[in-house]
Amino acid sequence: MNKITLKIEGMACSMCEAHMNDTVRKAVADAKKVSSSHRRGETVFLSESVIDREKLAEAIRQTGYQLKDISVEPYEKKGLFGLR
Repeated sequence: MNKITLKIEGMACSMCEAHMNDTVRKAVADAKKVSSSHRRGETVFLSESVIDREKLAEAIRQTGYQLKDISVEPYEKKGLFGLR
């Protein structure tokens, strides 16, 4: 599983965050735990598959926001209290 962090420009409120979450869920079929923050200017989600960066960037662009950066890192689910 991968943790994907998107740097987004243009989010200004909690409605923007909700709109971005919906956009990511529609663009990435297996997106899980989607979370956005207008204060940090980012959206973070988990995905099992390799994401189509161009498709995701276009979906974000169509909503009026601007994708600045995408970072992907491996994600390991931790057990109870952070133990493995």
